[in-house]
Amino acid sequence: MAAPARIPSVVLFDLDDTLFAHRGAVADGILRYLAALGGPFDGVDLGGAVALWQELEERHYHSYLAGRLDFPGQRRERARDFAAAHGVPLTDQEAADWFGAYFEHYRASWRLHDDALPCLAALEGEFPGIRFGLITNGERSHQQPKLDRTGLGDRVERVITSAAFGVAKPDRRIFEHACAVFGVAAADAVYVGDRIRTDAIGAAAAGLTAVWLDRREAAVDPADAADAARLGVLRITGLAELPALLTAP
Repeated sequence: MAAPARIPSVVLFDLDDTLFAHRGAVADGILRYLAALGGPFDGVDLGGAVALWQELEERHYHSYLAGRLDFPGQRRERARDFAAAHGVPLTDQEAADWFGAYFEHYRASWRLHDDALPCLAALEGEFPGIRFGLITNGERSHQQPKLDRTGLGDRVERVITSAAFGVAKPDRRIFEHACAVFGVAAADAVYVGDRIRTDAIGAAAAGLTAVWLDRREAAVDPADAADAARLGVLRITGLAELPALLTAP
């Protein structure tokens, strides 16, 4: 796919699994927590446990984004369902405590992807005066500590959250809002994210140059592939490819 013809003035990023290594921290966190718990969790299939925990995160977090659960509620439901799958019933308070204990292990594993900061530095070299921002689905209070811990907060000018704005990706309005906050036209902004529909298709529909970061070379739903092609979504497999993509003739 052709690279953008206009020099971008703003590059906006998704956070989790784009700049921040969320999936890795989730896997590390649940494995460390299970080792600490022992008891009924001794001898569980660790690969299956990680897959289940990630599937429950996907399911219940989207229930939160859709308004069916509040933020603490989706955490409790993830803990309750995971424990129940291993024969351990939890009350609401027990589920909240269970998740809180897991979260400490997850937080201990926080890190950026290795290509995140080098990408920002390379973009600054290619485009003097370039500005960076984030658009993330969720709560600022949940995401800000990640930025503080990893040093990313010093590198981004603005953080747009779905909780504060009231609309979540892939709704085009949150991308349009981010451009308005930066005072730029959509055509002068690039958006990079790891989910083809939530991030790339949503951004492209709003008129931004949309880049899908396909780190895992995932299988793509045919409808998503068709929409991405129609909207001119660009694809990379790592952030090291982004500067060259945006400077290609």
